[in-house]
Amino acid sequence: MADIKNIAIIGAGQMGCGIAHVFALAGYRVLLNDINAAQLSAGLAIIEKNLARQVASEKITQSAFDAALALISTHSELAALADADLVIEAASEDENIKLQILEAVSALVSDDTLLASNTSSISITRLAAQTRHPENFIGMHFMNPVPVMQLVELIRGMATSDESFETAHAIVQKLGKTAAVSEDYPAFIVNRILLPMINEAAFALYEGVGTVASIDEAMQLGANHRMGPLQLADFIGLDTCVSIMRVLQDGLGDDKYRPCPLLVKYVEAGWLGRKSGRGFYDYGGDSPIPTR
Repeated sequence: MADIKNIAIIGAGQMGCGIAHVFALAGYRVLLNDINAAQLSAGLAIIEKNLARQVASEKITQSAFDAALALISTHSELAALADADLVIEAASEDENIKLQILEAVSALVSDDTLLASNTSSISITRLAAQTRHPENFIGMHFMNPVPVMQLVELIRGMATSDESFETAHAIVQKLGKTAAVSEDYPAFIVNRILLPMINEAAFALYEGVGTVASIDEAMQLGANHRMGPLQLADFIGLDTCVSIMRVLQDGLGDDKYRPCPLLVKYVEAGWLGRKSGRGFYDYGGDSPIPTR
């Protein structure tokens, strides 16, 4: 298991593309998989654009750009993942979808393949139980945007072996990132702390404590946050925020984690943040405009 060379990533969304980007830059062969062929084409274009931005800012060389792109291939069929040494599931934050994918992948890969999920909140133990070899399963939660953010949360399930953990830890180091080891509790470390803050900001808006602009400005200037909590929610995706809050509420049995009704209403309206063009801000113009 320690000799990891071929990486397969399931999901060509923002997270999957970012993960593919950093693995290719680190010299791994990467297969990016998604059932949507158009999403694969769009994802590859995003990776190329982000690599080009790194060349322009002199963070990487043109030769590194060329080498990384040459290491990435795409495929829309899960069967193409059979020869992967490491498979990272980076599908949407929906447990049923993840379980279906992991069951199918587990039946395809070898007994030695390391399986990982990029889930930001869902039980690694529960996901691992859907695979043939739960000892080979681990949580590898990358932060968004992956090429920029330094942290990767590593989460062991109850069955995760020492070898799987040590292999994943070594991979994180090879990527030039830092691992924070979390117990397998709802939302792990980062989102256990971050999402209730975002949810509370939504409650402050819902209850009329402040406007979108004033809440974000208060936290940027008063708490020295680089991005206000509502702006950050838009960046994460409001649907993802609601999903994580529900995982916290269900997993910990405490109503203090209930999603703010206004946050839920935004999701019901399809106002999911940056990816849909509108959330707490409207992104249709030259600069974001608060929607409340």
